[in-house]
Amino acid sequence: MTSISRRGFSGLLGASALGLAMPSLAFGALPRVVVIGGGAGGATAARYIAKDSKGAIDVTLVEASKRYYTCFYSNLYLGGFRKYGSIGHNYYGMAVNNGVNVVHEWASSVDKSGKMVKLASGGVLGYDKLVLAPGISLKYDSVPGYSPAAQSRMPHAWTSGTQVQLLRNQVLNMRKGGTFVMVPPPNPYRCPPGPYERVSMIAHLLQERNPTAKIIILDPKEKFSKQGLFMAGWEKHYPGMIDWLDPDTHGGLKSVNPETMEFLTDLDTFKADAACVVPAQRAGTIANAAGVLDGDWAPIVPATMASKADPNIYVLGDASVASSMPKSGFSANSQAKVAANAIRGELTGSRVYPARFANTCWSLVAANDGIKVGANYKAGSEKIDVVDKFVSQGDESAAVRKTTYEESIGWYDGITSDMFS
Repeated sequence: MTSISRRGFSGLLGASALGLAMPSLAFGALPRVVVIGGGAGGATAARYIAKDSKGAIDVTLVEASKRYYTCFYSNLYLGGFRKYGSIGHNYYGMAVNNGVNVVHEWASSVDKSGKMVKLASGGVLGYDKLVLAPGISLKYDSVPGYSPAAQSRMPHAWTSGTQVQLLRNQVLNMRKGGTFVMVPPPNPYRCPPGPYERVSMIAHLLQERNPTAKIIILDPKEKFSKQGLFMAGWEKHYPGMIDWLDPDTHGGLKSVNPETMEFLTDLDTFKADAACVVPAQRAGTIANAAGVLDGDWAPIVPATMASKADPNIYVLGDASVASSMPKSGFSANSQAKVAANAIRGELTGSRVYPARFANTCWSLVAANDGIKVGANYKAGSEKIDVVDKFVSQGDESAAVRKTTYEESIGWYDGITSDMFS
């Protein structure tokens, strides 16, 4: 196990240096917060709890990856608008600037009664408050014929990692005039507009490199986020290239064959030269191990993001049931700040402010053609309620769309600084 600690950034400390074997000894007598998952929710929560408590709380972030690649903005890498390295981030700033102890390990289980997290290496972390931000796990069998082995031929590229590089390479190496098939997931899933921005970015790439190619979307849903805006954009920028087929049109996806790259529906068989299959999703595995799920997702208390199953556990981002808030990086970041404020208040007696949340989902349809949808929210007694919402309009000028895209660039720089600096 590797860890990065405020106690000595000049060297990487091991489990023994962090006192993991005996949780009661860890970090002296200060209250302890353990955060599992270093994405938009977990990284933000760890940083804000440590930063705002000014040393009054010991914070440990458990994240297996030493370098985190954001799922948001990975589509722009696919389309050639970003370099891959630009979406990768490390945890050094969080450790050095904010005093977070970063443990690069897998969390394997949670003992709620003993308030302990067990690590895959056998180490143990004790906690007073636990934050779970594990993102998603994929239900591979939700698409007949799909499996972890199939993802090398039909990448999902829906979690942090290198699959997005594989997918881009496969698109670039399609035969001239070939076919790309996209299978979006059913609701609910991470990043509702994401599959359709992905189609847009692949169309942009094909228009430059392979303009006679076709894209077929075999959607399990009858409608999708920002549908009118996307379809108008596809007609404007990529006329004749993209066919979106809903279940009534394609008859239902019956199976996929990664060896032959075939997609069998009730009405037809589609042969792909390259493909992206995104299966159904559930909360990350550790949330199930912690016993905080009801079905596939974790119900939460809207005012604090605390689990309804355990008041000492908080669940953020994609893994949570956040009512009307979509599963997005912006949502997770917003929820993390609410949870951080609540946790700091409980452990130090500091002021707790009323919960307010926000989200915006930006999508790039083509060069300088950005669209967005979003809302502001407040905590109700039983769910997170919408206060007001907004969406790009179909008649916006090219200047407005360009400004929307530029706004999204500023947001990306801002949120990644908020997570990792």
